[in-house]
Amino acid sequence: MAEKKTSKTTTRKKTTSKKTTRSSKNKKLVIVESPSKAKTIEKYLGSTYQVVASIGHVRDLPKSTLGVDVEDNYQPKYINIRGKGPVIKDLKKAAKNAKQVYLASDPDREGEAIAWHLQYILGLDPEKSNRVVFNEITKDTVKNAFKEPRTINQDLVDAQQARRIIDRLVGYSISPVLWKTVKRGLSAGRVQSVALGLIIAREKEIQAFQPEEYWTLDSEFKKGRSKFKANFYGFDGKKQPLPDNAAVQSVMGQLDTKKPFTVSSVKAKERKRSPQPPFTTSTMQQAANTQLKFRTRKTMMTAQQLYEGINLGRGLGQVGLITYMRTDSTRLSAVAKNAAAQYIHNEWGEEYSSHKPVAGVPQEGAQDAHEAIRPTDVFKTPASIKDKLTPDQFKLYSLIWSRFVASLMTPEILDTMAVTVEQNGVLFHANGSKTKFPGFTKAYPSAKEKDNLLPDLAEGDAVDLAKTNPEQHFTMPPARYSEAALIKALEENGVGRPSTYAPTLDTIQRRNYVRVDARKFVPTELGEVVQNIVDDKFPDITNTKFTAKVEHSLDEIEVGEKKWVPVVDEFYKPFAKEVESAEKTLEKITMHDELAGMDCEVCGAPMVVKMGRYGKFYACSRFPDCRNTKAIVQEIGIECPKCHKGQVVERKTKRGRKFYGCSRYPDCDFVSWDKPKAPGEEQSDDKKDTKKKTGAK
Repeated sequence: MAEKKTSKTTTRKKTTSKKTTRSSKNKKLVIVESPSKAKTIEKYLGSTYQVVASIGHVRDLPKSTLGVDVEDNYQPKYINIRGKGPVIKDLKKAAKNAKQVYLASDPDREGEAIAWHLQYILGLDPEKSNRVVFNEITKDTVKNAFKEPRTINQDLVDAQQARRIIDRLVGYSISPVLWKTVKRGLSAGRVQSVALGLIIAREKEIQAFQPEEYWTLDSEFKKGRSKFKANFYGFDGKKQPLPDNAAVQSVMGQLDTKKPFTVSSVKAKERKRSPQPPFTTSTMQQAANTQLKFRTRKTMMTAQQLYEGINLGRGLGQVGLITYMRTDSTRLSAVAKNAAAQYIHNEWGEEYSSHKPVAGVPQEGAQDAHEAIRPTDVFKTPASIKDKLTPDQFKLYSLIWSRFVASLMTPEILDTMAVTVEQNGVLFHANGSKTKFPGFTKAYPSAKEKDNLLPDLAEGDAVDLAKTNPEQHFTMPPARYSEAALIKALEENGVGRPSTYAPTLDTIQRRNYVRVDARKFVPTELGEVVQNIVDDKFPDITNTKFTAKVEHSLDEIEVGEKKWVPVVDEFYKPFAKEVESAEKTLEKITMHDELAGMDCEVCGAPMVVKMGRYGKFYACSRFPDCRNTKAIVQEIGIECPKCHKGQVVERKTKRGRKFYGCSRYPDCDFVSWDKPKAPGEEQSDDKKDTKKKTGAK
């Protein structure tokens, strides 16, 4: 009896196993890049599809060698990426059991190349239509995309391949020259060298800047009980600068402060402010940097999460909230425009909706491969899903949503008034404005101008001078580049593409070519040394016009106007001669460490300032014979509030976040994110909470 029962159970198990295998073979396999994206898409496609992730690229050029045969038409030698073996094995197994395989990586050059590599690894027929692309991860868009699969676009693949090969030739040719000349671990690249060059050029401008003195003469006038401010303009209708105090005194000498001034001109008019177009990648990165204080890498990581899908719960599950975040187009689909128009009509009324969106002016060479960055569903307002988003996701989604909606709204209308006040030929100007109709600022409040009201004034009115405020100023040097300003400069010069900005800025910081001070880039000595070598020996690499020309050639490959091999060849032949010359002529450069002004407590040798992964630190000059190191700390002049023996010092976490601790650590474990106050200083309640942090160094 027992044996028969076991036999039946075994038979039943085998039947179930066959059913599972048969079911798996009947499924259609979809391969995307990330698990999050796979989860969102699988929900839309249903049980007849299996969606898996390749976790990014599966093949690339080898890291240990050049990987490009310059003698054989620059043929790349791709290999499976180390560590991707298990992923590739699982993909092959799934593809073997699948009824049909679809490649649904991102809709750009990089995504096309990933699909092309997957096609090769899985042995798929290149003539078969198995490539699926969509600009947004929504149910209708995804399902419609699978109705129209296409073959791999080889022009897109070739454009990406040409960029990868050119960048590999540059990096793997210049880097050994820098290792030999300066030190190991350095690198140079097309976009990276231009970015570093811009930062260094700006620093030279700042150092060479000679401030010039100038003065302003701001005054306050009153009419009855009303007061308004006006600035000195000039004499007898002509603008006149005030270069020094003598000029100010000359103006004051012509005024009789006890007599009234006359309102000689009042010009009132209506002014319109139109909204900006929806975001491209670079404008999103710039706005997130200036308005949200996001670093570029953080912006792109958060945008990727919003694109791939957020779990909204309430039966909605995983939902893609924005369209693809790598784009240089401001185009919007008719569906998106109509949905936004409906939302604007419902929320604010017909007078707030424009008839057509603000298209904007695309940058030269814009691929326009897909839409601007926008919400996939305008009715999913930031407030309605706030509880499902992280703080960073909410901030960025709010910015994208507001900019998109505002771009399809009517202009802000302002009533403006320009007033001229005069006495003895001396002119003062005052400008005022008031919002008459808010227009697009209803959706995008941060773009609203502040009202600056002037009293009711008419030509011929008499006004009295209440006070004058002459001030000395000096012209300021140009500002250092912030991340937003540098991205804007690279884009204006036609250098790089949306996907390159974040890794480029990350690289020049990791290589210690620049440091960030008050959110602005400052070149280091190492950065200047490297850039001088590249400028001198490889002038084309740092030439913005040349780099922009290469980008344009890549765009021409993408649309089938050029072949990739001649483009690479045109670049590489003169570059190879420069490399050969540099190897022969460059001499070793010795970089001296900055003295710390103290001796090593272990061996007595001078301590020097070194730059490590997490910033500067003190190290013994006899390294590696003596490995003594010390953290560089800055005292803030306040006694430790816990032990009352040490001093409070400023420190940084490994991620660069500033905190405060006791100089006697680890004997005293006092630590605070907020700067402590000296005894007797006021401290707000929200700053009083001191947090302990174990293991702070």
